Amino acid sequence: MPRQLRPTVSACSALALLAGFAIGSSAAPVTSAKVEKVEGVLIDQHCSARAETRMVPDPTPHLEGGILSAYIHPKSCLLLPECRRSGYGVFTNDTNEFLLFDPTGNQKALALIEASKKDDDMRVEVTGEIEGNKIKVASLKFLP
Repeated sequence: MPRQLRPTVSACSALALLAGFAIGSSAAPVTSAKVEKVEGVLIDQHCSARAETRMVPDPTPHLEGGILSAYIHPKSCLLLPECRRSGYGVFTNDTNEFLLFDPTGNQKALALIEASKKDDDMRVEVTGEIEGNKIKVASLKFLP
């Protein structure tokens, strides 16, 4: 390669490299998970299995559990040591599944339960990012 073209090739390589960085940095930012609103019943993970709907075959086949079991779950149980340790979550109205709260959500739930004058009917509205069967709680409040 003639000596006169070498600086041009190096300059072109440098420009191509810089253009690559510029294009890479102008790409759309990675979006975070979508914040969703969920309504349901606040319940601890330890007792959440009782709220799952299941078929009981004997003596007469019938359904057991479900949202009603979560709805009548008492405040006194939510505050028991084993229930507190297990963590809290929401048994959802629309999908009938249990979404476990993150550590911040557990703190918010405990504060809400302790401040409440309710003995049951722990229906809540939760906003947060849902990933699998867990929710990263942004806000938590009782429904009227």
